[in-house]
Amino acid sequence: MPELPEVETVRRGLVPAMEGARFDAVVAHRGDLRWPLPKDFAKRLQGQTVTGLGRRAKYLLADLSSGDVLLMHLGMSGSFRVMRDGKEAAPGAYYHERSNFGAHDHVVFRMSSGATVAFNDPRRFGCMKLIPRSKLDDEPLLRALGPEPLGNEFDAAMLARACQGKRTSVKAALLDQRIVAGLGNIYVCEALHRAHISPKRMASALAKRTGAPQPRTVALVDAIRAVLNDAIAAGGSSLRDHRQTSGELGMFQHTFRVYDREGERCPTRGCGGTIRRIVQTGRSTFYCPVCQK
Repeated sequence: MPELPEVETVRRGLVPAMEGARFDAVVAHRGDLRWPLPKDFAKRLQGQTVTGLGRRAKYLLADLSSGDVLLMHLGMSGSFRVMRDGKEAAPGAYYHERSNFGAHDHVVFRMSSGATVAFNDPRRFGCMKLIPRSKLDDEPLLRALGPEPLGNEFDAAMLARACQGKRTSVKAALLDQRIVAGLGNIYVCEALHRAHISPKRMASALAKRTGAPQPRTVALVDAIRAVLNDAIAAGGSSLRDHRQTSGELGMFQHTFRVYDREGERCPTRGCGGTIRRIVQTGRSTFYCPVCQK
């Protein structure tokens, strides 16, 4: 499933096509994705202007002139592509042709910017909802989410407070969307390695008895921010389904330090350890047992 950097990459690709533009036409080729589309979905969107295009965790949020917010989630295999004059934007050097678009183009937006935006989702685990802006804080998909890891609210003190007394691993705590929003398995593994923290360490070890952050917690927050920013700059990670709106692949997978690197030498200078894989909470964890303590 796309994680925060992939969703942010998609958001940035959609901004030139959608932000400030009007929905001239909306075509829903089927009435459901993961869940049924809202009643009168196309009618409620048509003629509305996208006043802003944001992101909350792994959700895209398009503010509309009607006062509604169009919430969009990519699911497991969803992707957006932007076309002008019936053609996609010129791809970069790393591009994989996507096939059978028509069969899985479930929702198509024709924008006043001249762009056509198609949502393609072979597995149909994505979703779209229309929510009044005034009720967004009560939306079940959003209301329990923790702070954004790239936002001002997320810092070492906040993370220490959230993890104080928690009898779970630090890996599991970081994947808990109630503690911090948008982090997924790949970037938690990578951040823990950069911070030299074992994924098996108890989450409570991030806080002192007073609740203040440990030095390792400061390093972890810095590592989380750094790995996310690096991944966004690289266009995200393309392991299976992720494509940018141009069809171009993300490139961050080529710089993974530990994720999917089982049996390889640890890249930490002077370490000499070998990357191992274990399973935690049903997910693969990759780490170095030598330099991650």
